[in-house]
Amino acid sequence: MAVKAKQSNANFQSKIATVQEIEGKLKNAKSVVFVNYQGLNTQEDADLRRKFREADVVYNVYKNNLVRIALNNLGITELDDKLNGTLSIAFSNGDEVSAAKIIKDAKFKDKMQFQFGLIGNQVLSQDEVVRLASMPNKETLIAQLMGLINSGARGIATVINAVPRNLAMVINAAKK
Repeated sequence: MAVKAKQSNANFQSKIATVQEIEGKLKNAKSVVFVNYQGLNTQEDADLRRKFREADVVYNVYKNNLVRIALNNLGITELDDKLNGTLSIAFSNGDEVSAAKIIKDAKFKDKMQFQFGLIGNQVLSQDEVVRLASMPNKETLIAQLMGLINSGARGIATVINAVPRNLAMVINAAKK
């Protein structure tokens, strides 16, 4: 009987540690995507995990009840009834769109369905996660912004240079 009590206490301590681990990942992630992963084979799972590692995304499968406790500890209770089935969690630490984009672009995406997500404490519906996956990442947005700024500056420089150039053409035409 004493051995069983020790095992039970060790199991309880393990669950507490797992809940704390989940809480830490939820707090540190820029976004979190919950996915139904049923039907993924070992090779597909390994490919997915490799892509996640390259993009600074942590991918885990936890017991739904432990995730529910961690979310509740963080004040997020609206997901309690959605935490069922075969859910995996992708914690995106690099930028907000990486996890969703990798899942959307995966060659086996038909085996994975977005369920819901989080950005901070804001809950995202399945449709909002799909839209998040369609957004460009931070580096692409910065490049697009720089392109817009550069094209605007180029236009201003062209206009400014046009005045002396046109004046020079008028003076040359007047000399002839």
